[in-house]
Amino acid sequence: MPCAAGAPVTYAAHRGSGTALRLREAGLRVLHVPPRYVSSEESAIISLAQGGLARPMTKRQPFVRGGRDSEGRRISPAVVLNAETVWRPAQISRLGPAWFRSFGTPEQPGPRLVSVSTPAARGVVVETSAGAPLTDLLDLAGGLAAGSRVVLVGGLGGTFVAVENLSGLLWSDADLARVGARTGPGVVEALDPRDCPLEFVDRCLTWAAGESAGQCGPCMFGLPALATDWRALAAGGTGRHTTASARGSGCCRGVARAASPTGSRVSPGRRSASSPTTSSSTAPAGATPPTVRTVTTTRAAASDSSATGTSPSTASRAAGTGCAPSCWPG
Repeated sequence: MPCAAGAPVTYAAHRGSGTALRLREAGLRVLHVPPRYVSSEESAIISLAQGGLARPMTKRQPFVRGGRDSEGRRISPAVVLNAETVWRPAQISRLGPAWFRSFGTPEQPGPRLVSVSTPAARGVVVETSAGAPLTDLLDLAGGLAAGSRVVLVGGLGGTFVAVENLSGLLWSDADLARVGARTGPGVVEALDPRDCPLEFVDRCLTWAAGESAGQCGPCMFGLPALATDWRALAAGGTGRHTTASARGSGCCRGVARAASPTGSRVSPGRRSASSPTTSSSTAPAGATPPTVRTVTTTRAAASDSSATGTSPSTASRAAGTGCAPSCWPG
């Protein structure tokens, strides 16, 4: 987190994580961030770095100019940059734009980091690019388990894709559009065969409600209410709220979409035989070819996991739970 020209750079990493340990062993300045969803937000990191809580601050102007928080405390000018955001321009500067565009598709050029989870391994970070076969990404995290039925593409705001539609499906917006999905933030998760999609979304909403910063009404009260109603729906009842009210209530867009049967769904999909054309640019000598490869692996038991050792999708799943046939496309 560079604060000004010539000022030292601080590297933010989850407290107690393997990443924080490796940064510290390299002699770098490390900001130990609580493993909470809101704690990685830009202004939350700035607040923590300057002696406050790891909670988002109200932005009256970009904090790159400095300013004051809601309590009047002075905030020094600061810039927060995502690690991949810094990494890619450095690569382009060193290897050139033709190298960058030799990866991916014309519409989505360049290498990408994707987080892939399966019942065998969680949070496997893969360096890939648009146009890679989706099944190749899953194979790098242990592949599909026997009996797997759906894969969630795009994270909390993504789309459930039926396993029978994965053959030949490419990880690109153009090809995923055929099954109603998008690459989104670069998250792919194969559900455990024991999982019911309704119960899976229930766990995600419950997790999101528990990760609120408690600073605004829709997040503090709306998310728990939405989670409660969704749980009633998953149990076969009805809820007080509709997905339309969730969309317009001010809830986080990804969570509201995850609760929507039109935004996060089991998609039987329709695909044609055509696929997007990959970029034909030639990489310079010595450059890494545009193939899928694993960068780092973080499993559920590793120190990079959250304080509870769970993710929103695995939290509180009862052993041996099943799914009603009505949950799946017919």
